Amino acid sequence: MLLSVLLALTVIMLTARLVGALFRQFDQPAVIGEVVGGILLGPSLLGRLSPELQAAILPSEIAPVISVIAQLGVILYMFLVGLELDLGALRGSVSKTMMIALAAIVVPFAFGAMLALALHNAISPDHVDRTSFVVFIGVALSITAFPVLARILEDRGLQRTPLGILALTCAAINDAIAWCLLAFAVSVMQATPSAAIRTAALTALYIGVMLTAGRALAKAAAARLDRSTHLGEQSVALVLVAVLLSSVATEFIGIHAIFGAFLIGTIIPHDSQVSMRVTERIADIVRVMFLPAFFAFTGLRTQIGLIQSGEDWALCALIIVVATAGKFGGTAVAARLTGTDWRTSAALGALMNTRGLVELIVLNIGLDLGVLTPRLFTTLVIMALATTMMTSPMLTRLLRSHHI
Repeated sequence: MLLSVLLALTVIMLTARLVGALFRQFDQPAVIGEVVGGILLGPSLLGRLSPELQAAILPSEIAPVISVIAQLGVILYMFLVGLELDLGALRGSVSKTMMIALAAIVVPFAFGAMLALALHNAISPDHVDRTSFVVFIGVALSITAFPVLARILEDRGLQRTPLGILALTCAAINDAIAWCLLAFAVSVMQATPSAAIRTAALTALYIGVMLTAGRALAKAAAARLDRSTHLGEQSVALVLVAVLLSSVATEFIGIHAIFGAFLIGTIIPHDSQVSMRVTERIADIVRVMFLPAFFAFTGLRTQIGLIQSGEDWALCALIIVVATAGKFGGTAVAARLTGTDWRTSAALGALMNTRGLVELIVLNIGLDLGVLTPRLFTTLVIMALATTMMTSPMLTRLLRSHHI
């Protein structure tokens, strides 16, 4: 087992690096190449060309191990994203941020729900009720890929600009709401609507506690650790324990563990010595080894070959158009209504239209629950890739002659 896991991780890392480097040549973030690399290792290409080779490199029995590594990687990466975020820059624009974030989920959710209502009989699994299916598709089209958005901003040096901070904060609010809606959809399927109410209430309470008492405690702890003459392994260990505990808390509440990790990151002073030391110690290994494992795990479940007929590709194109119109349009119009110029509003809309990692997490949940058929799962994965690949070219054009 250990030998198989080590071999699989080696192949995954090499594929992610090579395909990521190739995509960079086409003005795409490396993370897109990593997603595509994961798909290439699955049944869509390698499994079709040489099933024996795929089974030797990625045997089915190691899937649970790869899944655990992948989830841990996502959790640590979202913690690192939180460390980079300076919420102080948004103190004077809370209402603006909330308006944009809400529009960026309400509009695409409505678009997705209407599409799901229209196509329910044609594409929904037989055992899934209409309400669950409609809510799930609405959520799937409302997601912004938080980690992918962060990687795009990081690659372009925009993560600490007003645009970057606004985009990350809106995405955080957006996806927290989306996870509450997802919990509602799951609870409807399981006939426990009270669980959705509990999730929403506990989420609001946890966020409130973390941003008040939690932030004060983190600030005091960081200051004390910064003064320590032995700022090293012990400090890193304490921070990682806090990350895991916060992740456990949000997973228990019913939203994904990545939000607990992100929250811990946001309340630790991003310019503290502790923050910089932790980033130095774990950032590279998370990006190089852990995240590609998640993309490979998703790739193993994506079967592009299921999309064959003209009807399938037409549905795929329709979903891409509806998803883009809802997310890009809703964000850009809301930003413009808050007084932002059109070019910056469009850039924010392009960033919020980024899907990918978080979208893939949601889609995997949908596949596990049986809300999505393998064909619809693959269609939505293609949508996630297409909308994410739009982001960099649009940003390049918008930023080329305008300083944001």
